[in-house]
Amino acid sequence: MTASVVFAPLVSMWLVYALAAAAVLVVGLALWRGLSGWWIRALALGALVLALANPALQEEERQNLSDIVILVVDESASQSLGDRASQTEAAIASVQAEIAQMPNTELRIHRVGDGDEDAGTLAMTALAEALAEEPRARVAGAILLTDGRVHDLGVVPNLPAPLQVLLTGREADWDRRIVVKNAPAFAIIGEEFQLELRVEDIGAAPALGAEVELTIAIDTEEPATYTVPLNEDLELPVTLPHGGANVLQFSVKPVEGEITDRNNASAVQINGVRDRLRVLLISGEPHAGERVWRNLLKSDAAVDLVHFTILRPPEKQDGVPVDELSLIAFPTRELFVEKIEEFDLIIFDRYRMRGILPMSYIENIVTYVRGGGTVLVAAGPEFGAVDSLYRSPLAEILPVAPTAQVIEEGYRPALTELGRRHPVTEGLEAEAPEGGWGRWFRLIEVEQVDGQVLMSGPGDRPLLVLNRVDAGRVAVLASDHAWLWGRGYEGGGPQLELLRRLAHWMLKEPELEEETLTAEVKGEAMTIIRRTLAEEDPGPVTIIGPDGTTSELAMPLAAPGRYEAVFQAPVLGLYRLEQGALTRVIAVGPAQPREFVETIASGADLAPLADTTRGGVTRLEPGNPDIRTVAEGRLAVGRGWIGITPREAYLTTEVNVVPFLPAWAWLLIAAGLAVVAWLVEGRKGAKAA
Repeated sequence: MTASVVFAPLVSMWLVYALAAAAVLVVGLALWRGLSGWWIRALALGALVLALANPALQEEERQNLSDIVILVVDESASQSLGDRASQTEAAIASVQAEIAQMPNTELRIHRVGDGDEDAGTLAMTALAEALAEEPRARVAGAILLTDGRVHDLGVVPNLPAPLQVLLTGREADWDRRIVVKNAPAFAIIGEEFQLELRVEDIGAAPALGAEVELTIAIDTEEPATYTVPLNEDLELPVTLPHGGANVLQFSVKPVEGEITDRNNASAVQINGVRDRLRVLLISGEPHAGERVWRNLLKSDAAVDLVHFTILRPPEKQDGVPVDELSLIAFPTRELFVEKIEEFDLIIFDRYRMRGILPMSYIENIVTYVRGGGTVLVAAGPEFGAVDSLYRSPLAEILPVAPTAQVIEEGYRPALTELGRRHPVTEGLEAEAPEGGWGRWFRLIEVEQVDGQVLMSGPGDRPLLVLNRVDAGRVAVLASDHAWLWGRGYEGGGPQLELLRRLAHWMLKEPELEEETLTAEVKGEAMTIIRRTLAEEDPGPVTIIGPDGTTSELAMPLAAPGRYEAVFQAPVLGLYRLEQGALTRVIAVGPAQPREFVETIASGADLAPLADTTRGGVTRLEPGNPDIRTVAEGRLAVGRGWIGITPREAYLTTEVNVVPFLPAWAWLLIAAGLAVVAWLVEGRKGAKAA
């Protein structure tokens, strides 16, 4: 129980102050005039002022509250290195024992693991949340048990008591790691760029030589090993081999004595893009579908289109003087001899042999395709004529042979069984309008001699045929009526999507490959996708994790030619997928998770925060420290001990207020003192007389 004097004035306090001031003036005047009873008058006036102030005695019943110490335990991945886990458990037991011996003190333990999406160790956030759960007046101290690698130092709570950092790890710890410094997100295919990385030893590393062997691999290609200097920045020239995702892997051999080998490998994913796609479009004659190809290719800002239409063949003799013609000459030699290798795609749109391209130029095109080039033939009635492209050296790489028949009847293009599985045409049926695709009215009859038929016309005749020729690709569209879909005739069809996919397959875009094993990563979930044209089940996929563990995952059928499965990655890092001859390297999160970028325990980042609260950083390697109580504002850390500040918090359970005297008693006292003062002063005056 505690007692204190409180005031409950009967009038406003400013009036009490005014009366007190007036009383002081009256007493001062009496003292100046030499009245013998001035001090009695002072007591009388004081009694009146106190009566108005109404003093009372307040008694409180208090319940003492215990002090609270918050212990935040870092259980992130880096705390599993070396013997940090055993150090942590021993420190927890020691803190529990020390706090248990302190009277009126409680311990709250909060554990924090790895943050979501490789956010690292969010120990400060955990500490702030722990503080929010407790009354600040009872918090006597906070202890952070960690290796010092905390990644949310910007979230520093306002601590009412000392912050103590108990640091795990050893002074002799060291590690070898790979640091990739300036990996771009995109790079141009075939163009060299510089990638900066560093192989370095951190911590108390022994002298193991000035050089190290670095192994480099791109995707699943055969890795190459180079000898590079240690602890120096390296600039590596890199050229991406293909479009889409390119995974570059770097690794060094583990060294005995280093604290972990998880950061001895690193990987970066760089998307390969083409600088500019150069497409050569040759239209043999003006026709309604010519603009379809032009609009498609011109709509892509990344495409450089060179388009020629043969308006005046050499055999045309109409007597018009040459100097009156506004047509330009077709630069055949420049295009098909000097610069043919610069083109990514050549399209022959209803082209016929009219003596414009010599046979030697056609042979150049064949050589261009076999070396990795691509040719698309959009055929019209001329394809079956005597001047067809098939009557040239190009026939040796074409997958079809014309019969010279032209089918002139209405039909709806259809996907073949193979076409429903092929990425160029997969899912196009879902984009058909109500009632199905619109009709086409012309089909050039051809016979398949090679390749894959994806679309068919009347009588299951081949309509769209694709083929690979050595390193190149060839496609034949046996109709010139694709433009009807673009015009919306009878509901139209997916003209732009079909032609876009066809052009991208010709340009060897990875997402349109027939046999692929890919994965899409979202958080820690990996969606594995297997495309195949084979009718049989490809079987399970083998997954090799960052730590070398192997598992198999069944791949259920998701759509014709497409198998999908979701794999929940147990840890972040680099995963290798294998299925038959196909392999794929996928990074879940960074190849080096944030917890393994800095692995050497250090309190340098946390020391300033602890210092501001009069706490400090204490290593656990020499032994677990004692816990003492220190006065508020005093230094709370020393050799072999850490301190907490007792808060002496309490809870008031009952309050009693008792007035010193009732109001009438104060008035009687004041009146009695006034009478006594009058009598004293009157008697003194009578004697003087």
